[in-house]
Amino acid sequence: MNKLILFIVVFCFGCNANKKSMPIVKINLSADKHSINISGLDNAIVQDINRDSSGGNWQSLVPVYKMPADTDLKNYQPVQSGKYILKDSIVVFTPDTPFTAQQTYFVRYYKYGTNSQASDYILGHHKLGSLPYTDLIFKQ
Repeated sequence: MNKLILFIVVFCFGCNANKKSMPIVKINLSADKHSINISGLDNAIVQDINRDSSGGNWQSLVPVYKMPADTDLKNYQPVQSGKYILKDSIVVFTPDTPFTAQQTYFVRYYKYGTNSQASDYILGHHKLGSLPYTDLIFKQ
């Protein structure tokens, strides 16, 4: 019985050890409302993606989508095409077609920097083969 209690204590301690706090990612519309500013991204990841001259890798970190009327279908929306530019530590996204007034959009921020452990999958926090993400919603 004592071994079982010791195992549980060690397991729980291991679940919380080495957890790196995730950056707080924020989005806001630019002053002219033609683009959005994405701040708080992990600097190492941003610099790595910025080395890609094609600019296509930004969609693997922070793709932008239109929010459908039926939010159950938001995982099936096409990516909003546009241009990503890095200014200092802020990623600026300007869509190919202007944002529509009163249309809701969302940025899906993929959390590449998480320290996933086996316990995250066992406890249902993550699914095997999936990358955790957060949807950041904005309206023009």
